[in-house]
Amino acid sequence: MDFDKLLKERHSVRKFKTIKKPNYREIINIVNSAQTTPLAGNIHSLHYIIVQNKDKIKQLATAAQQEFISEVEYVIVVCSDKKGLEANYYERGEIYSRQQAGAAIQTMLLKITELGLASCWVGAFSDDTVRRILKIPENIDIEAMLPIGYELGKTKQPMKPGLDDIMFFDEWKNKLMKPRRVSEGFQT
Repeated sequence: MDFDKLLKERHSVRKFKTIKKPNYREIINIVNSAQTTPLAGNIHSLHYIIVQNKDKIKQLATAAQQEFISEVEYVIVVCSDKKGLEANYYERGEIYSRQQAGAAIQTMLLKITELGLASCWVGAFSDDTVRRILKIPENIDIEAMLPIGYELGKTKQPMKPGLDDIMFFDEWKNKLMKPRRVSEGFQT
């Protein structure tokens, strides 16, 4: 798929087909795609839990208070262990850990779309509950859950802000790419 088309196709899905199920090889392929993301100092901080147990998936849906999660066959839970990054980058280590997780999550979301599957980046959940369900140690951060399935129907995509609203040049709020030309004899 063309990259620009892939970017336009990717969207959050909260309604999944319950009959058609993704192939587990596709799920492994999705996690493998996350291995291409940039890493600060090439320090690997990310771990992934592929949840396929239906009871655990239902518990994760409850932990997130988002019932749609229980409709899928697979949930990828993204975790990070920031200790290596903090040992090398001190207080910035936590920032780098979050950045690496975000990059990996976006990469997986694009791979999910490329494979004709659908997902939704879920970041709101009870950490303690998810930690208990999946036996995640206290020192590991739970970054996100990605429920994966086939989209049921078509989701209307929300409007995104235009570039004029979010892009500046050289300094905050400067919308001019090149400085204004000043005519000879005029002072600004």
